[in-house]
Amino acid sequence: MLRRTLAVILTIVAVLAAGWLALRRADIPYDTLETIYSVQDTQFMTLDDGRMVHFSDTVPHDRSAIVLVHGFSSSLHTWEAWKRDLEADFRVVTLDLPGHGLSRAEAPELANIERFADVVYEVTQDLGVERFTIAGNSMGGNTAWSYTLSYPETVDGLILVDSSGWPDNPDEDDDGPFIFRLLANPLARTVMKDLDMTSLTRSGLEDSYTDQSLVTDALVERYVALSRAPGHRETLLAIMAGDRVPATPEKMAEIKVPTLILWGRDDNLTRVSGAQKFADTIEGSTLVIYDNVGHLPQEEAAEASIQHVRSFMLDVEWEALEEESIIPAGDPRMGENRLEDAEN
Repeated sequence: MLRRTLAVILTIVAVLAAGWLALRRADIPYDTLETIYSVQDTQFMTLDDGRMVHFSDTVPHDRSAIVLVHGFSSSLHTWEAWKRDLEADFRVVTLDLPGHGLSRAEAPELANIERFADVVYEVTQDLGVERFTIAGNSMGGNTAWSYTLSYPETVDGLILVDSSGWPDNPDEDDDGPFIFRLLANPLARTVMKDLDMTSLTRSGLEDSYTDQSLVTDALVERYVALSRAPGHRETLLAIMAGDRVPATPEKMAEIKVPTLILWGRDDNLTRVSGAQKFADTIEGSTLVIYDNVGHLPQEEAAEASIQHVRSFMLDVEWEALEEESIIPAGDPRMGENRLEDAEN
């Protein structure tokens, strides 16, 4: 009887092991990914530590600049609609954070918000973008406000798009994307690290959008493929396991630059209550909430959010004229007299 039971157990283990092996997926070389996911103006920069960062930098370079920072497991592709529109009048810089998109991964222990903020600083300084508006979505929003606190002398304006940062509210139901709840479990992270994540990624993206038509096969495939770049899965799991940089009223009160807060009312990952917390604690900030929009307003409410960003950028330019001479970006209010007025 004992021998038969042992045989059954070994058979079950063998079946599970075979299934696990069948679901394992190898890394995809960067060269392969670059042929598929490079953007029209793809560029690469080697940081001081030798790490390569993927970015784009559009013209005109003599206009106000905006730097766009994506969220967890995402890439610079999320800003495509904003970039296409804004580049007509502003300098637009997008980048893939280390271990995301086409940027090379670093040691997993370096995967944290402070490091990401430092990378933004190094990239912008190397590009000669000394002052700019920084915008970030989700984890990129956390990076953006952390950057603003660390390098305030370089920031003209701050845009938070469904930004993370505030500690979870225990009074709210935990009905966020299943993939994030699953990856919060250490055992699950270990087991799943090398497995095919297509179905879970699709589920997570479906939870991130209100408009399900945006969750295309191509979108899911891009997220999955870029996560399989060498070292990227380790980076993503390290972020999930690592300590967060929490927002507090005291920290947010230190932010003194013009701030625009954009949020999807139906976001079930970073709740709309967080939007109000940022608005209440960042003095003079402006809050815009989009109905029937989820976690990614830059994609799901692209047209509306672009108009709010354009208006904000023009206001930021107006303020900047008091400190430096810049070329206006198409604002009908900004005629020749405006520069003269700023100098007087």
